[in-house]
Amino acid sequence: MSQAAGYTAHPVFAEESLVDVEIHLATRKWKLLGPAGVKRETALIPAECLKPRSGYLPVFIGSGTGAAIRFFMQQYEGPFAVLDKEASITALTNIKKDVQERAGALWVDSPDLQTALKELTNWQLRHGSRALKAIINPAWLRLDRDFYATVQQTVAASEKFDFWSKVNYPRFQQNSPRILLITSQYFLMGEVVSAFKRMGIEYELLSLGDDAIGQNEFVEHLLTAVIKFKPDFALTINHLGVDREGILMELLERLQLPLASWFVDNPHLILYLYNKLVSPWTALFTWDADNLDSLKQLGFKHVFHLPLGTDPSRFVPSKKLAQQHPLQADVSFVGNSMVYKVAQRMKAGRFPASMLREYKQVAAGFSRSNERDVRRYLKADHPNVLAAYEKLPEPEQRLAYETMITWEATRQYRSNCVRQTLIFNPLIVGDKGWQITFKNDRNKWRSHKELSYYSDLPWFYPLSAINFNCTSKQMKGAVNQRVFDVPACGAFVLTDWRYQMDELFEPQKEVAFYSEPKEAADMIRFYLANPSARNSIASAARKRILNEHTYEHRLQRLIRNMQQAFG
Repeated sequence: MSQAAGYTAHPVFAEESLVDVEIHLATRKWKLLGPAGVKRETALIPAECLKPRSGYLPVFIGSGTGAAIRFFMQQYEGPFAVLDKEASITALTNIKKDVQERAGALWVDSPDLQTALKELTNWQLRHGSRALKAIINPAWLRLDRDFYATVQQTVAASEKFDFWSKVNYPRFQQNSPRILLITSQYFLMGEVVSAFKRMGIEYELLSLGDDAIGQNEFVEHLLTAVIKFKPDFALTINHLGVDREGILMELLERLQLPLASWFVDNPHLILYLYNKLVSPWTALFTWDADNLDSLKQLGFKHVFHLPLGTDPSRFVPSKKLAQQHPLQADVSFVGNSMVYKVAQRMKAGRFPASMLREYKQVAAGFSRSNERDVRRYLKADHPNVLAAYEKLPEPEQRLAYETMITWEATRQYRSNCVRQTLIFNPLIVGDKGWQITFKNDRNKWRSHKELSYYSDLPWFYPLSAINFNCTSKQMKGAVNQRVFDVPACGAFVLTDWRYQMDELFEPQKEVAFYSEPKEAADMIRFYLANPSARNSIASAARKRILNEHTYEHRLQRLIRNMQQAFG
């Protein structure tokens, strides 16, 4: 047996092949195997890997001369991977280029073992998490045994471990389901966890952490949680945890694990960037009933209306505060001016001047329109802007423009509404953009920095005779959080009318509203002069909320919908 560079040629190769690899590397020459050698190298390929419906994902560990892989590519049309970090050898065989040009094929050449295995795992997930099947070139074990042997063991473990039998357990067998909660820093997560505890619902927290959504560690934690906790379904807020490439959606389909995604912001501004949107194992819940038809038009089968609510353990009537509390007010407003938010979207979008010249007019028209979708509004009323919008090269830019228009519409509407309160010397709690908004107004008003939703607002709301509210233009028919939180504290809220409000409260008995901004001043004047009317509405609203609009009620409905759809 010939030897070179301290290695011994393996008997399954033509005797001269490995010697030729090693001797001629320095001279950049490559002596291809003869017919007998090709036959021996291709004999490394297990017969089951060539079957079109084998169920395996073949993984070549070491590319050899490339003969076996080229033969394999002629016989097999499915996905496969090659893991080979020996750049000096693959540069001679040119097999890497052939593999990379093949659809569904993956070439892994990272010299870092963990990085290489992560690439392989992500590829496996993209192809339904099918078992890997190793096709090992023995010569590569000699090149770097620690590296390639570890890869071989990992692939072998994938083949032997019967993962799918462990996750193929019956769902929804108990009255109370087990829920895998994909957690984040979004404000609603605390309310959901608190409600689950009060309801006695078994749940497992799967944290996104600080890394980008869809990272391999997150997927690994998901699979571990499925095996150990055996949830009936997963729950996320605003699609958090769902990667844009669709890997998680494909994995959940393979697991047949239903996903409930509760949108409490405009879903179209969130789903815009996702490649794989629709899955039969996904149910969408939206706080705005206006989104139901448009989400169904995207192809989602399970779409439900689920309004916001309140946490009755957090928003409770507060004890009497000092009579002269510095934040007491006849009228107060809590909210963002949207001045800086609009500017941030404008900067992020890098829009051409033609789109910026009339963005305020576009936003004003969108605000008045009944249209909920910015793109459809542009098509109907601003075709010239639509043409520029469609020429934007990146989807992130188009999303930034839609968001900018929505927020600018909100900024204009909100400033118009809040301006009606200025004659009452209101307390405005929010960002410094309010100073810019009302810098030329002669009326006196007080300002305060933003307050914490969790630790401050429950005691702040009862300090005001009237908590003034106006809704974002991303929700033209739905109500926001404040309509539930303020009465839950035993306080009074005056809000702008939204037609979905009538399904939640009895108008003017359980909720006070103004239909147009110009009506707000008269409504404020009336309720300031009639504290008994304020107290009556606040009391009736709180009773209704505790009976029908807490997060326990919302999650009970979500669970019923999931059981009916997937049970």
